[in-house]
Amino acid sequence: MEELLPRLRFLKRVGLGYLSLDRRGDTLSGGEAQRIRLAAQLGSNLLGVCYIIDEPTIGLHPRDNGLLLSTLRELKERGNTIVVVEHDEETIRNGDHIIDLGPGAGPGGGRVVAQGTLQDIRACAESVTGAWMNGHRREITSHRRSPHDGAWIEVIGATMHNLKDIDAAIPLGTLTCVTGVSGSGKSTLVKDVLYEALKSCLSGRTAVANGFKAIRGWEHLARVSEIDHSPIGRTPRSTPATYVGFFDEIRRLFAGVPEARARGYGAGRFSFNVAGGRCEACAGQGRIKVEMSFLPDVYVACEECGGRRFNEETLAVTYHGKNIHDVLEMSFREGLDVFAAIPRIRRTLQFLVDIGLDYLTFGQPSPTLSGGEAQRIKLASELASSIEGTGRSLYILDEPTTGLHLADTERLVDILHRLVDRGNSVVVIEHNLEVIRAADYIVDLGPEGGAGGGRIIAQGTPFELLRQTRKSHTARFLKRYLTNPSF
Repeated sequence: MEELLPRLRFLKRVGLGYLSLDRRGDTLSGGEAQRIRLAAQLGSNLLGVCYIIDEPTIGLHPRDNGLLLSTLRELKERGNTIVVVEHDEETIRNGDHIIDLGPGAGPGGGRVVAQGTLQDIRACAESVTGAWMNGHRREITSHRRSPHDGAWIEVIGATMHNLKDIDAAIPLGTLTCVTGVSGSGKSTLVKDVLYEALKSCLSGRTAVANGFKAIRGWEHLARVSEIDHSPIGRTPRSTPATYVGFFDEIRRLFAGVPEARARGYGAGRFSFNVAGGRCEACAGQGRIKVEMSFLPDVYVACEECGGRRFNEETLAVTYHGKNIHDVLEMSFREGLDVFAAIPRIRRTLQFLVDIGLDYLTFGQPSPTLSGGEAQRIKLASELASSIEGTGRSLYILDEPTTGLHLADTERLVDILHRLVDRGNSVVVIEHNLEVIRAADYIVDLGPEGGAGGGRIIAQGTPFELLRQTRKSHTARFLKRYLTNPSF
């Protein structure tokens, strides 16, 4: 018992008290697995260790942040060093020493903008983080839409996993945020019940009541889409430009220049996936894999093309002074200038820049993208296609602020509202208070995680939620966030 109980207490302290001991490891989220490892270190009593932790607050409700921060402080007070990569405002404010990189992203970043105490960061005029900490507007911004005026989707009698036979209603034509402490049943309700049921109904199949009794109001929708963190491609041949669809347009532009027409080049000539225009020594990848037997494989630049993917004849064709390799090396922001006269390309590029991905390049291999970057590329693609669509789509996003700086979160919220302004509905599973304050409607699950959750504790607009602070953790922290500038 002396060995068992302290370990269980450590798991509870890092916000995992809702997990059962028979929970399979492959069902844990990345944040949960990381906090389990953190709890294991608490029980090891090691001294003089440098712990490097990447975004430990992923998946954590603000209520649980305090537990995590006290855990990190205890590790530090034992004589260890804690280095945390984090965007969470409360974590930044609790840091003894802060290093702020930037000022932008990609080629615009990579420099130490400011470092020192919180006061040092706030005093630096170049620091985006410091400017945010100095006091951005904290007010409810969702009052432009009334969720009570339109149609609703209702899930009746949801009982899957830890849901306690609840009836949940989602207003259409709004940005709805489903929140609650970790393990309260948010993902079960939105992804396992609502999303799966809508997919069945909208595909013409009869919705099997798997974990719920009935679903109503789905007739108001034309489609449902989950925009998740899964990769947009699993091979180096997949790139952001090919995923969003405008690389085909770029290849047609190159095929249409006089020099290409004179040589009889078609659009396929400018694809690194098709023989003819690409470098055959590396099959258009620009790199050659060298197998190292018992060591990991090594990639080296192709000697034939110098890493440029295409043969000399293809590279001789230029559009606005740039060949196809130059385009693949361009960032999205640079591409806005080059393709300003092509509406379809410019429109999608503008969405990618607006959502904070201006630093990514056209030809960046998809496997090198983070989950948050992949999700935002999907979101920009949906936003571009929704211009020509009918609206009436429901988009589901699970923690889209993962990996986002405070300033980038603001841009993300603006993109989500633009989707709603076009007649769509957005349901976001989120703990971030910046998203919650901007939502039109909130469904708060809890009160705790695991067996102690699965109930709807509070629901309504942010204004209505603030009147329910006695029973809702989310309501209490939202009120504190809106009224305390040093939250």
